Amino acid sequence: MKNHHTQSLVALLSISAAAVAQQTAWGQCGGQGWTGPTSCASGYTCTYSNAYYSQCLPGSGGGGSNPTTTTTTMVRTTTTASSSGPTGGSGGGKVRFAGVNIAGFDFGVKTDGSQDLTQVADESVDGVNQMQHFVNADGFNIFRLPAGWEFLVNSNLGGSLDSNNFGKYDKLVQGCLSLGAHCIVDVHNYARWNGGVIGQGGPTDDQFLSLWTQLATKYKSESKIIFGVMNEPHDLNINTWAATVQKAVTAIRKTGATSQMILLPGTDYTNAANFIENGSGAALSAVTNPDGSTTNLIFDVHKYLDSDNSGTHVECVTDNAAAFTNLAQWLRSNKRQAMLTETGGGNVASCGQYMCQQLDVINKNSDVYLGWTSWSAGGFQPSWNYALLETPTNGVDTYLVKQCFVPKWRN
Repeated sequence: MKNHHTQSLVALLSISAAAVAQQTAWGQCGGQGWTGPTSCASGYTCTYSNAYYSQCLPGSGGGGSNPTTTTTTMVRTTTTASSSGPTGGSGGGKVRFAGVNIAGFDFGVKTDGSQDLTQVADESVDGVNQMQHFVNADGFNIFRLPAGWEFLVNSNLGGSLDSNNFGKYDKLVQGCLSLGAHCIVDVHNYARWNGGVIGQGGPTDDQFLSLWTQLATKYKSESKIIFGVMNEPHDLNINTWAATVQKAVTAIRKTGATSQMILLPGTDYTNAANFIENGSGAALSAVTNPDGSTTNLIFDVHKYLDSDNSGTHVECVTDNAAAFTNLAQWLRSNKRQAMLTETGGGNVASCGQYMCQQLDVINKNSDVYLGWTSWSAGGFQPSWNYALLETPTNGVDTYLVKQCFVPKWRN
């Protein structure tokens, strides 16, 4: 056991090392719960974004730090939030992340958690090319990479990641990382396997934890990996599901993946409009890291704009401003954050109108909304006339990407 003098010396050395270390360009340099570097590489300044996040951005007087401003501003914006208007918020006007889903390895997955592996589209090459376009042409910095559980283990429930199938998926992930983007590893199974709910009569929690232990072990050293516990759980007991999510978080952290964000999904397809009333917010609020903290445990929400929130219709008819404003107020009062990892619409004027309005609200509440990944690019072919297609054609973005997602991110 170390004596008090040794512990004090170790603490002092740790503090000194943190002070000397500098964050790289575009990296995080401050925010509530941040323990990393607070000064930036030459030519970059630590710039306040919201209460939870400051970033090294290009600016004069390189090597600047701003930890004090982050702390004091956090208190001020929290106070201001209580008097904001119906679509107002206490964010800095711009979210931290914007990007796209790259679908393909999830193809064939139904809402009952079954997957027809013959429908899988291998996006290990074209998906990377698409991401490169979105980074270079649009400045996007995050991609969600969905994959079916069955595909990853080649239908062997509780088994090892399949070397062939997972190898293809990992090429997509590595391609994403090579672009400097954040990459969401998303298990796209609706909290199910072939009709059975995880931990509720279907696959056991241990079988689910086996999957996540393997994935987290693979990516534990990648700081820009984000773990998406599960796509769109539905029709289940939310409290039992939250207990399963807790086990998954603990398993991920125990592999050594201690610093990455983990996305926590609720029930009802993790619908942002119902996240509070269906009990998802309350149940998932109890999920913690092994040390009891909730650092980097982010709520995962989805919301579409068509008539039934299914994302299967071309036209958009829903004004989601109230839904995202109400959820923002709840997140702020509970000192939590969320990420919108699925939203989208047809490439038509109605979606241009409603989606732009939705993104305005999210940007205004950027203290609690980290950003969005829209649905979807990837293996969808233009000839399919897919309603929510975002796959660029000959280097040209689709209407909705150009109309809303790019300008609401870059302007």
